Amino acid sequence: MTDRYESPLSSRYASQFMLRQFSAEKRIETWRRLWIALARAEHNLGLPVTQEQVDELVKGIAPIDFEAAAAKEAEIRHDVMAHIYAYGLNCPLAKGIIHLGATSCYVTDNADLVLYRDALLYLRKQLAAVIENLANFALEYRSMPALGYTHYQPAQLVTVGKRASLWLQDLMLDMEELDDVIGAIRFLGCRGTTGTEASFMELFAGDTAKIDEMNRQIAAEFGFERCYDVCGQTYPRKLDSRILNVLSSIGQSCYRFANDLRLLQHDRQVEEPFETKQVGSSAMPYKRNPMRSERICSLSRYIMADALNAPMTASTQWMERTLDDSANRRISLPEGFLCCDAVLRLMQNVTKGLHVNEKIVEKFVMEYLPFIATENLMMEAVKRGGDRQQLHEIIRTHSMAATARMKEGLTCDLLERLAGDSAFGLTLEEIRTVLDPKLYIGRCPEQVERYANLCLAKAKEVGTLSAEDINL
Repeated sequence: MTDRYESPLSSRYASQFMLRQFSAEKRIETWRRLWIALARAEHNLGLPVTQEQVDELVKGIAPIDFEAAAAKEAEIRHDVMAHIYAYGLNCPLAKGIIHLGATSCYVTDNADLVLYRDALLYLRKQLAAVIENLANFALEYRSMPALGYTHYQPAQLVTVGKRASLWLQDLMLDMEELDDVIGAIRFLGCRGTTGTEASFMELFAGDTAKIDEMNRQIAAEFGFERCYDVCGQTYPRKLDSRILNVLSSIGQSCYRFANDLRLLQHDRQVEEPFETKQVGSSAMPYKRNPMRSERICSLSRYIMADALNAPMTASTQWMERTLDDSANRRISLPEGFLCCDAVLRLMQNVTKGLHVNEKIVEKFVMEYLPFIATENLMMEAVKRGGDRQQLHEIIRTHSMAATARMKEGLTCDLLERLAGDSAFGLTLEEIRTVLDPKLYIGRCPEQVERYANLCLAKAKEVGTLSAEDINL
């Protein structure tokens, strides 16, 4: 415990990878790597930057003297210049060429692009792990009949696996969107104060080919194949909207899954993992609350709300740039990533340990199967010479009576009522021949098998994280 506020995302929920990814040390380390890449490209292209100076920058990348930088920033009120000063303390020979020709957004924006891309790639593997877990679950239960619901009212039968395939499809759509966003990320490069590259026109004496080559070399050093074609001082803030939107999309899918699971756990049909010594309630020892699923919903709600920040920022970027994006982005982007990371970690845990209470699922099926089977019963009665319209009315009348009985807490007696009605024309034994639940699940097993295997192939293509990386 400390005497200062600490974000629960840091202290309780996010992975060590994501905490490191958005730490001050990782950010400033990336700034320094960008300064090295700039100096190296300038040296390669003939500017007055020596190999010795580049080597000193490489050697002096650590340690980062945050105290010196903080003291300097308090004096000059500029974080980038403060860290240029602190880096120069490590590199006395090279301090005069650090940041040559660049503006602050060269390091701040390009570093963000690197951090966001790598964080998205990490989330991609986490998402693949969830997809793999759910696909295996769907395959295992692809043929197990379960009561379907529309409007959260009993409907025709599905299977436990078929329902899981709906959750899977949401996540697979998120994977498509995530791949699109990752593929759309470009590098800003070193473009100057208003994106005109005027400072480099001066440094390279108007040689535009060298400017393009400088940006190509820097981008390649960080794994980017292209830069934005045009820009102001910053990369387009539309990218932030796309990033937070895909995080929100993942949150929406996870919320839907976890919310469904909470409803199913209420009926004891399917449950999230529950440890042997886990406590469900401080007051009610018998409680078995779906606390992981509730946490998934809670954190996902935060991601969805957080995603509103980026479009408001992107829509108010005055001309070549304005600084009202900075404070918001420092909070909304890292927090969005940490929160999505936390949700996917929980999703991996829950989907790996889902428990189906098969007897309870069967009980729900058999309770409502007489109603579901009535159409087949009516067709069978017609085959035996009955009048379809008359049979429909018989079924309707007895169904209403059986439902009223169930509302009194008694068992369903619809089948007995139909068998006892001579006008219906079927005995109880004949009626029971159409009560096999598997007659009412349609193509569920086939649909699940085809789709779940497709999902497993995608998860294999993406690859998953090691247990240490997942850090559950």
